[in-house]
Amino acid sequence: MSQTVRWSAFAIGLAVLLVTWMSVIGTLIVPRPINSRISRYSGIGATVLFSMICRPLHRYQARDRVLAWQAPMSLFLRLVVWVGLFVVSYALLLVPFLHGHVGQAFSESGSALFTLGYAAPDHVANTTIVYLAAFSGLVVVALQIGYLPTLYSAFNRRESEVTLLVSRAGAPAWGPELLARTRFGLASVDGTAEMAELYRTWERWAAEVAESHSTYLTLCWLRSPREDANWLISLLSVMDAAALQLSLSPSIVPALRARLVLRMGFTCLNQIAQAVGIAVVEDADPDAAIDLTFDQFAGAVEMLQGLHYPVEVSAEQAWPHFRGWRVNYESVAYALARVIDAPPALWSGPRRWGGEPLPPRRPTNRVARETSADDPQMVRRVKG
Repeated sequence: MSQTVRWSAFAIGLAVLLVTWMSVIGTLIVPRPINSRISRYSGIGATVLFSMICRPLHRYQARDRVLAWQAPMSLFLRLVVWVGLFVVSYALLLVPFLHGHVGQAFSESGSALFTLGYAAPDHVANTTIVYLAAFSGLVVVALQIGYLPTLYSAFNRRESEVTLLVSRAGAPAWGPELLARTRFGLASVDGTAEMAELYRTWERWAAEVAESHSTYLTLCWLRSPREDANWLISLLSVMDAAALQLSLSPSIVPALRARLVLRMGFTCLNQIAQAVGIAVVEDADPDAAIDLTFDQFAGAVEMLQGLHYPVEVSAEQAWPHFRGWRVNYESVAYALARVIDAPPALWSGPRRWGGEPLPPRRPTNRVARETSADDPQMVRRVKG
C-alpha cells in the first residue's frame, strides 16, 4: 500500500471521526434539535424494519405490540452505528502507522474501543490513537447510559397527563368525548372553571413536550403503556375540545385559556414537525378547507346536543369558526400521526395501513342509565 493511499485513509478516518463525534455530542448533549444524519438514518432504518414486520398485521392492537419495540431498538441501533463508525475511523487513522496492514489496524482499533487489550500497540503514534479509541468507547457508552434517564424522565412526565386524560376524553381520546364526559362528570360543579384548569395544564404540558420532543426525537416514537393512548392524540383531543367550545358555547367557554391552549398546541406540533422533517405552514388561511367534513362535525354537535350539552348556536353557524381554528393544526397533526403510527382515533387522519378509526371506549351501561331517563333514543346514539 503506497504512502498516498495510507495518508488518504488517515484523512478519511479523521473526517469520519469528527462527524461521529458531532453526532454523539449533538444528539446526547446539545439541548436543541441537531440535524445529525447518523441519528436520522438510524431512526429511518428502524422505521423501515418495523414497517416490514407490521405489513402483514391487520389489527391495530397487533401492530402496536410490535411498534412498542421500535423506539428502544432505534436507540440500540444508533449506539451500534456510532461504535461501528468509531472502530472504522480509528482503524483508518492507524493504517499509516502500521505500514498499511488494514487487518491489524482494525484489530487494534476494536481491542482499544471495547477495552479488551488483546492487541497492544508497539510505538508512540499508534499508542496515542489506541488510547483515544479507548477513551471514545468509554465516553459514548457513558453518555448513552446518562441519556436514558433523561429520556424516560421526560416520557414519564408526558404520560402522567395522558393517563389522567383517559377518564376525561376516553381512549383513544376525542375532543367531543371530552366535552361529553365533562357534561356528565361535572354537572354539580363549575364546569367552566374545571375546563379552564384543564386547558391551563395542557398549555404547560404542550410547552414542555415541544421542547423535549423536538430535542430528543426518540420520544415521539415511544408509545404509551396503554395501546389506545397516545400523546399526540391526547393533545389533539384537548385542542379540538377548546375549538368546539369556542365555536359552540361562547358564553361558558374559558375563552382566554382555550385560546392559549390552542396557540401553544399548534406551536408544539409545528416545532416537533419541523424537527422530524415535516413541512409546516406557519400562517394558515382561516378560510382554507380542512379534511374533517362538515357532516362529521355536525354528527359530533348532534351527539353533544343529545347529551344536553349547552350548545348555543347551530352546527352551520359554528362550522366556520371551528374550521378557522382547526386549519392551524389539522394538517401537521395528521402528518405526525401518520409518521409515528398513532392509534387511529376519530378526527386524527388516515394511517399508512388504512383501517377504520377507533371510537373511544365508553362505559356503555353507565351511559345508558344516565341518559335513558331524559332521552331513550340517546342510548343508541352513545352506544354507536
